[in-house]
Amino acid sequence: MAVDQKPKRGPQAARDMRPSPIHFEIADALAKRPTTTQTGLGTPDQVAPTPGILANEDNIVFSTVKDLVSWARSRSPWPLGYGLACCAIEMMASAASHHDLARFGAEVFRASPRQADVMIVAGTVTHKMAPRLRRLYEQMPEPKWVIAMGNCASSGGEFWDSYATLQGVDTVVPVDVYVPGCPPRPEALTEGVLRLREKIARGG
Repeated sequence: MAVDQKPKRGPQAARDMRPSPIHFEIADALAKRPTTTQTGLGTPDQVAPTPGILANEDNIVFSTVKDLVSWARSRSPWPLGYGLACCAIEMMASAASHHDLARFGAEVFRASPRQADVMIVAGTVTHKMAPRLRRLYEQMPEPKWVIAMGNCASSGGEFWDSYATLQGVDTVVPVDVYVPGCPPRPEALTEGVLRLREKIARGG
């Protein structure tokens, strides 16, 4: 409209001011939908991004009850508060606010083995402590898992030739995940918890 032209009034002006409908093809909309490169925990990223899910698509997932229960268990592993040596300091640091193990559902350190399903053996296990460790393991409800944290719990560590040290906690309880280090950093324990979550989700 020119500057010196008077604006239109009346119903004709209202019809002219209505927005025109937007025409687009369905193929264009599908091509412009969001994409994601996220994959499962611990798996390599896909080469090509997978298309995102739109609200108008049929979002149906087929699974079994066993897989669903395993997935739910993997999202809330409750560890037993059980520290034996210097690795326990790193275990406490991993649950503190800086590393925040609560992001993965494992912040509920239980004081009773009857309320825990993950035993984190953090530190040196002596022959005198081994029967007590086994008793705590047997008091945990099924299903239960064990993380051997540090070299001492995994293979005796620097006390491998000591007459008083157990040469690996796997001689008294079955171990699911080994976390190496002397002592391992909190990030290493977090990685071990993530690996255990993957194993639980697979039904292991």
